[in-house]
Amino acid sequence: MTSLDKLLTNASLPLSEHKPEILGSPRRLAGALVSQLLEMLYKRNGFYALESALHVFPTHSSKDEIGICEWNENTLWRSAYKGFADGCLFFAEDIFGGQFCIKDSKIYIFDPETGLLDYLADDIESWAKLVINDYEVLTGYSLAHKWQKQYGLLPAGKRLLPKVPFVMGGEFVLDNLYLVDAVEGMKFRANIACQIKDLPDGSQVRFNINS
Repeated sequence: MTSLDKLLTNASLPLSEHKPEILGSPRRLAGALVSQLLEMLYKRNGFYALESALHVFPTHSSKDEIGICEWNENTLWRSAYKGFADGCLFFAEDIFGGQFCIKDSKIYIFDPETGLLDYLADDIESWAKLVINDYEVLTGYSLAHKWQKQYGLLPAGKRLLPKVPFVMGGEFVLDNLYLVDAVEGMKFRANIACQIKDLPDGSQVRFNINS
């Protein structure tokens, strides 16, 4: 059994009944990994795993779910990052809305509070293996479990954001988390990322929140 198959044994039912396809700009951004991404989505066209701590986008949008193409539209949230998100295909997210993305045929983690990328893996199978082996760190599983045990199941399209941003010293504890729409959460943190991008470490920050 592959690591991806193991991950899928702990996953929800498919989030889309459509035959998976990735066209246009998203296909171009996926580059050499498009066939591997589609292979995963043929097995399960979008899913939640690890008690919704991991969310993999389906290829097609529905009433409750945003598909990969729509999620990657510049007008939805990524243009708010003013270049940070360029060249990336975002295909999954952790409980905090941290994005897993493909760029230059490699897989990275995109930090929504800073707009910075951290290399993670060369391919989908290696990504799945890392998620399985380090799911606490890579998905925020522990806090996802604790939050849902106290407040109930996480609704579709929602993520948990820190009241005090992690980049500003916010703690990884329940009291610092609140439920928010995933798109609005990305826009909010794009505002933070753009304001702190040129500041040296240790700078005092007063955020201007743009509606």
